[in-house]
Amino acid sequence: MQQPLELQAAPEDRYWHFRAPPKDTTRGALVVTVCALLVVACFWRTLFDLRVALASLGVTGKGIEGLLVLLGIGGLYPLVPALRSLRDARRARRAVADGDLSAARTAASASRSATWTSAGLAVSLLVIVGVIQFLIANDLAVSRTFFLLPLMAETLPLVVKAFWTNIHIFMVAEVLVLIVGLAAAIARMAPGAAGRPIRVLAVTYIDVFRGLPAIITIYLVGFGISLTGLPVLKDLSPESFAIIALTLTSSSYVAEIYRAGIESIHWSQTAAARSLGLSYAQTLRFIVIPQAVRRMIPPLLNQFISLQKDTALVNIIGSMDSFNQAKIIASNHFNLSAVSTVAIIFIAITIPQTRLVDRLIEKRRLASGM
Repeated sequence: MQQPLELQAAPEDRYWHFRAPPKDTTRGALVVTVCALLVVACFWRTLFDLRVALASLGVTGKGIEGLLVLLGIGGLYPLVPALRSLRDARRARRAVADGDLSAARTAASASRSATWTSAGLAVSLLVIVGVIQFLIANDLAVSRTFFLLPLMAETLPLVVKAFWTNIHIFMVAEVLVLIVGLAAAIARMAPGAAGRPIRVLAVTYIDVFRGLPAIITIYLVGFGISLTGLPVLKDLSPESFAIIALTLTSSSYVAEIYRAGIESIHWSQTAAARSLGLSYAQTLRFIVIPQAVRRMIPPLLNQFISLQKDTALVNIIGSMDSFNQAKIIASNHFNLSAVSTVAIIFIAITIPQTRLVDRLIEKRRLASGM
């Protein structure tokens, strides 16, 4: 149906709509350049303050001076995309003046991209400035409290030795969590009316221990079982109580991961297996679970990372783990640097696992064609 004459755009209007020049990006480029200059100036001032603070500690020398100079040169990097943005904005204006709109749009797009890149680098550098200023504030009070390097080096062997307790608790608990979690997940999915009591028990177990904070479970198990006087159990070590408590807590979460993975397998797989004469248990063992495991690996690894960090909670029942050892050192020296050492160790073992989870998720996403 032909539009009314007054609603039809004039040919020259349509032509100009499709041939409109890009917006001028000079203002944005100038603003980000000025901001980058201010941030670089703040960074250089911070490096000077850091040099004075290090000198007060007697940390001087050509190596330190050279490192600070290199950092100062590196701090200039946000200016590189800012100047590139100005150059591309100038190219875009020149292309518009010459009537080359294709080149103008390309240059304007490059200018905007460089502007945002410079802004991101400037913000990152500003965060670094804030962290350094925080560490050197009040005559290095923060650094002396949390990162007293001589004390950290002196107490590192004690902390590392105690950290093996965390590793032992984590490794044993992880194996038990996999077993108990799978059993709870299968129990929760028990079919038919005959499986209803089992499902109720499994749901109760999962809900209770998912609802309890891990530290309360550790406290109740660590002190409560020993007070009951039960044979064998009352004589267990604090590490054994910690393993039991962490297994109860983490297996309730892992059970839900198992259940979600199993239920993600299409029902036709189960129907086909049962039609071939496989029992329910055989269908789970040979058909469903092997397919579900590949989907469950990333969330299981995330849960195990959480389990590793929860091992620091066992100090409340007297287990001599790394955190408990660090607290003793902190009490003796009135300094928290040993606790910072424990934090660094946990971060060092956690970050590689986190990157592995990201890679597995990305690999799965690519494999699925998303």
